Amino acid sequence: MSKPEFVYTTYIETSAEKLWHALTDGDFTERYWFGHRAISDWKVGSAFSLANQAGPKVIGKILESDPLRRLTYSWDPQKEDSRHERTSRVTFDLEPRGTVVKLTVTHDNLDEGGKTLRDISGGWPLVIASLKSLLETGRPLPSTALTPSSQKEQANV
Repeated sequence: MSKPEFVYTTYIETSAEKLWHALTDGDFTERYWFGHRAISDWKVGSAFSLANQAGPKVIGKILESDPLRRLTYSWDPQKEDSRHERTSRVTFDLEPRGTVVKLTVTHDNLDEGGKTLRDISGGWPLVIASLKSLLETGRPLPSTALTPSSQKEQANV
């Protein structure tokens, strides 16, 4: 039986270089990920964490790093109510198409009916929309985009 997966695709008017930078630069991730900083040296086998001022929200390790094309890391939420779930995996595929880049985010190896699957189903669309907005307009989505229910979802994404 295959494990559930979440797939989200969008097209961003930017270059692969700028999108890769946006995915891997902690200062940049904080701007569109609602205060969460991605931390790693982005080398295969290296540690990864997603943290805000309260501390790490997700930890993992870099599984694949092919600059400008693909980034994959493991995803282990650090919230008490998610710790019993399996470690999942996030993959970003970048495909340049003229003046835009097709970005596909795949989050797989999830527990069916698990909290992580529920959280990321609402969280990833917000994060990616904010990333797209920041790259195309210079402004991320406002924090008002985080409604009470999406703030809960955002805690794990």
